[in-house]
Amino acid sequence: MVEPFRILTLNSISGVGLKRFPSGRYLVGGQVEDPDAILVRSHDMRAMDVPGRVKAIGRAGAGVNNIPVEKMSKRGVPVFNAPGGNANAVKELVVAGMLIAARNLVPAMKFVEALKGDDKTLDKRVEDGKKQFAGMELPRHTIGVIGLGKIGSLVADTAIKLGMNVLGYDPEITVDAAWSLPSQVRKGNSIEEVLKASDFVTLHVPLLGVTRKMISASRVRLMKNGAILLNFSRDGVVDNDAVLEGLADKRIRCYVCDFPARKLSGHPQVVALPHLGASTREAEDNCAVMVVDQVRDFLENGNILNAVNFPDVVMARELNKSKAEMAYTLVDVDSAVPAELIKRIARIKGVLSVRYLPVESQ
Repeated sequence: MVEPFRILTLNSISGVGLKRFPSGRYLVGGQVEDPDAILVRSHDMRAMDVPGRVKAIGRAGAGVNNIPVEKMSKRGVPVFNAPGGNANAVKELVVAGMLIAARNLVPAMKFVEALKGDDKTLDKRVEDGKKQFAGMELPRHTIGVIGLGKIGSLVADTAIKLGMNVLGYDPEITVDAAWSLPSQVRKGNSIEEVLKASDFVTLHVPLLGVTRKMISASRVRLMKNGAILLNFSRDGVVDNDAVLEGLADKRIRCYVCDFPARKLSGHPQVVALPHLGASTREAEDNCAVMVVDQVRDFLENGNILNAVNFPDVVMARELNKSKAEMAYTLVDVDSAVPAELIKRIARIKGVLSVRYLPVESQ
């Protein structure tokens, strides 16, 4: 009898996804020892002693900042994620953020909550006070979308349907993402160009060295007076001191983000949400299904799809693909491979990991 694959879950993973592990072939749970693979959502694995038997890590979401990717790469362990699985959830929150800021809904609600008196008194105070919360409508205004991956593309498409002009910028855009963009999206040639021309600016980039504090003080000073800045990307992409400066000189009318920070706490023109971007049942289900399928395909067949540190590879007969310094070779053989040959391959300088998947494990 073939030993079942052992899957350790470090967070609560959607049951819709976990059900895709066939019972009998997989042992799945939060207390599984000596796992073949680990599934994680927000748990911080960076200081974790990852067991030596682990062959793959699956992140039920897009970002992998909580996973020691470089360390796993050196061990030959692919780290899978679920790009696009939460895209619609984030897109809807971005649209909600645009409307919250455009219509001054947060200060308006606080104004109403503070009203005292009977209904007649309330009516008078509402009529006297509502003018200070007059907002703006979205049509004909320009939104700058920085980062045109799955989420950015969906935001651009929705903004167009709402009657907005869309100016997009992404120097790393993939061919697939470019094909999915609506034709009405105008191409920006730089971040600076987008900031100068946009009434709304929304960020959808990963947190990398090159994107850390991408929205700096010098760039904030280029924004249109009264622009609305939205960050549902990553906290470190925006310099909070630059935001405070922009709010003080009215360059930024409102900053809407998914990342509370003590420095911004309580500011009347800041709307900070508690990391709600992917917090929908549908997004959690989508991400779990994607990552479970990817981990299964790798463990059972050796195929790789959506690994952040390995190239995409799907079995043909013999394949070799590379991604940065990482290369992955997949070979389909006609007969059993001797254990000694596997050991000899593993001893070759530069080989990080070797796996043999005999027919009976399929």
